[in-house]
Amino acid sequence: MSGPLPDYYFRVRENGAFVYRIDAENRHRRIEMEQIAVVNIRNGEIKPHGSRTLDDADMAEIRRWMTERQALLAMRDIDDIHRTVDHLNLTAHWAQSRATDDQLEEVTDALLLAMHDLRTVLVRKKADRLAGE
Repeated sequence: MSGPLPDYYFRVRENGAFVYRIDAENRHRRIEMEQIAVVNIRNGEIKPHGSRTLDDADMAEIRRWMTERQALLAMRDIDDIHRTVDHLNLTAHWAQSRATDDQLEEVTDALLLAMHDLRTVLVRKKADRLAGE
């Protein structure tokens, strides 16, 4: 590896991460990773690993990572929605120009129900926003 290693490593998992402290300055010149905590992004919980006590530097780094991770996940969510709009447009073009009758038969009901559900939610949310103005 080139350059200095960070002091902490976050192994991402679905709800957060396992937090490791990195030690590369040991007598064996090997990278050692010691798990120090488990983080849950959804509820903000930080659990020390085993009987470990987290110091102020540990907590500050974990909280910094959590803030950055939440921002990244929020950005990915909205990007996924923009991609969905693109996919809907591509699907409309496919249905109009290339889809066979059998293909349309296979997907039409599922698409119509999903679009109806989405439309219902969007209309209700829009009405709620307008009522709140």
